[in-house]
Amino acid sequence: MKRLSNYIAALALAGLLFSCKSDPQWHVDGRIEGADGQTMYVEASDNGQWYVIDSVSLGSSGNFSFTQRACGYPDIYRLRLGEKTLYFPIDSIETVTVISKAAAFDHDYTLAGTEAAEQLMNVDRKVINAISSTGENRWKPDSALKRELSLMLLENPSGIVSYYIINKRVGGVPLFNPNDRNDLKVIGAVANAFDMYRPTDPRTKYLRNLFLTNKRVTLPADTLIAKETTLIDVSLYDRKGTRQELKDVAAKNRVVVLSFTAYGSEYSPALNIELNKLYTKHHADGLEIYQIGFDENEYDWRETASNLPWICVYNAPTDGPQVLNSYNVGALPAIFVIQNGEIRERLTDATKIEQTVARYM
Repeated sequence: MKRLSNYIAALALAGLLFSCKSDPQWHVDGRIEGADGQTMYVEASDNGQWYVIDSVSLGSSGNFSFTQRACGYPDIYRLRLGEKTLYFPIDSIETVTVISKAAAFDHDYTLAGTEAAEQLMNVDRKVINAISSTGENRWKPDSALKRELSLMLLENPSGIVSYYIINKRVGGVPLFNPNDRNDLKVIGAVANAFDMYRPTDPRTKYLRNLFLTNKRVTLPADTLIAKETTLIDVSLYDRKGTRQELKDVAAKNRVVVLSFTAYGSEYSPALNIELNKLYTKHHADGLEIYQIGFDENEYDWRETASNLPWICVYNAPTDGPQVLNSYNVGALPAIFVIQNGEIRERLTDATKIEQTVARYM
């Protein structure tokens, strides 16, 4: 009987080990010089609260290796040695290699293995170089540094490194302060991208709330048009050079949200977050969004339009204000609800788009 019990236990253990090995996993390995006898921890974060998920006692070689189960979405982890921390990104199932020294663990290191790891390392190097002359405690966010990081971020706003950038703090001071309207625009770009491309990511709700709690959008309350007004056609080109006529879009869809906007404006990210929630929920039920951009710079318009799933057309400065005048729009943004080819309502509060449009679905 005892032999049988041991056999069953061995089978159970083998099954457990096989199950663990068959699960998707990520790895972080490397070498920390001069850390003989010290314990290094790998930590994960839960809404900013860091907790230990594994540890290793470093030997004279400094070599280490961690393996963890993949959580299904990109994330930022960190290694902690004493009071020093070193951050690294994990996308899914991959290996990141870390090389550093105990004495300079948090500021003189190399990350390799993935593009995101190298990008994050470059972000930290730029920050370290920026504060080298003043020291961390006396450093204040530098506009030149933020411009440089913003350009990096906008190359892939839905990437985990972009999330890292807008949450980066130096001496307790955020690089991108949500109370600063220019910084908030950058945060909004990331929130908008996560909302569209990573709707189930645990960070998406956090980013959305971070942005919207610091910038609520209220549309200008200029003259309201009467309900059930005949549709005035608009015919403009989208980013692919295809002419999009509003009357055709209205004929093919039960409800159309007509949005007048400028992507370079500070309200734009918050507005597009609200529109994306609406589009995701109702597009399959016959909703379309026809959004007209009035940006002065066509390149900026194209950059944003390329990331939006609805119909985006461009009214260039040379096209004049005829479209705005036709709809009695004196200030941007402006939103109209079209149902069955008729203008039903004009919105003055972007936070009520969902409940307003729901009445016509």
